[in-house]
Amino acid sequence: MNNQTNLLFVYGSLRSGFQHAAYQYMSRYFTLLGEAKVKGKLYDLGNYPAAKASEGDEYIIGELYSINNADEFSYAIGQLDDYEGIFTEEGVTPEYRRELVTVFCNGQEYTAWMYWYNRDVTGLPVIDHGDVLLYLQQKNKAQA
Repeated sequence: MNNQTNLLFVYGSLRSGFQHAAYQYMSRYFTLLGEAKVKGKLYDLGNYPAAKASEGDEYIIGELYSINNADEFSYAIGQLDDYEGIFTEEGVTPEYRRELVTVFCNGQEYTAWMYWYNRDVTGLPVIDHGDVLLYLQQKNKAQA
């Protein structure tokens, strides 16, 4: 397994297909390596998805990125940690946590950072196919 820790797996607003302001920031520091997947389950929080680890054959679809300049990784990931709500006031559970995960991309396994949802998902709708972009396209089409 390739143990680079300058890699980042994203599945929501940081994906290229969203063209979100956060993606514009990210694309200055990271380069897309390809579509990728991680074992886990996605849930619909309304405005954005929540990823939870899963032992089953369920996968979260996303993208794998590599930092452009290794010296900038801690700065760039710190900005993304802030965006993802990692840092909170004392006594407040952060919405997300960043952990190293196994990522499957282009027929290879990598170790990359990923943001997991850190709160309860009981009763939330599951995104069965694990692809939030596809899910939102289907949801918007159904509402049209």
